[in-house]
Amino acid sequence: MSLFIQPPGYTRIKIVHSFEELVGTRFGEGINALCWQRELQGDYEEVVRLLSQGEGMSTLDEAGLGSLPLSEAGRVAVGTLIHDQQLLRDHGLSPILDCIQGYPVDDEPELIARDVYSFHADSATVETDTYLCSYNETSSEGLRNDEARRHVDVPATRAQLLRQYGGEDDDAFLEFLNENCFDLHYSPLPHAQPFSFGIGNLWRIAVEYPGSPVPPCIHRAPVIAPGRLPRLLLIS
Repeated sequence: MSLFIQPPGYTRIKIVHSFEELVGTRFGEGINALCWQRELQGDYEEVVRLLSQGEGMSTLDEAGLGSLPLSEAGRVAVGTLIHDQQLLRDHGLSPILDCIQGYPVDDEPELIARDVYSFHADSATVETDTYLCSYNETSSEGLRNDEARRHVDVPATRAQLLRQYGGEDDDAFLEFLNENCFDLHYSPLPHAQPFSFGIGNLWRIAVEYPGSPVPPCIHRAPVIAPGRLPRLLLIS
């Protein structure tokens, strides 16, 4: 398992030691991400190797996982996959476990790529959070808020978007940026050092919504190299 290493001097992430602490801690005082750091047992790569490895991604259910011809280590891994989902369901959430070979790529990136491989923030219209856990191979990456800049705040990019919009830099233009998710994507500053979420850790990260007490957690999905196993990701 790959442990999360807190970036030096970065105070927006809090390490917690139980699921109860993960769901019970409120974001505030600058904290916009919680990490329940875990060293999981079991063979998650065995689980992935027995699953269909076509393109894109497939959602896994308990019946499908339970039908796999697994070793003892594989069964331990499946038990954790099912248990983690149940923890989230018992908390009123709707977790999804995906086997991911790759995500759709923005084939018309224009000025700003808006796929999950781009550093971005999740958004909602009401108070909510994102939970996620990577179980094998590759994990999400985070970007410190003070090492990131929204693409739409880069003057040259904003000017080109304004020309594309064909109007004034007013509230209607801001609505255009929001409707098209331009304002949710970030570029790293030259000195930025992205960090790994680690394997096996269950995260709860802040989302951008009206009235949020903290800035959203900036993150992106990893690119899965050709020939590598698909990614097991729990998200809610």
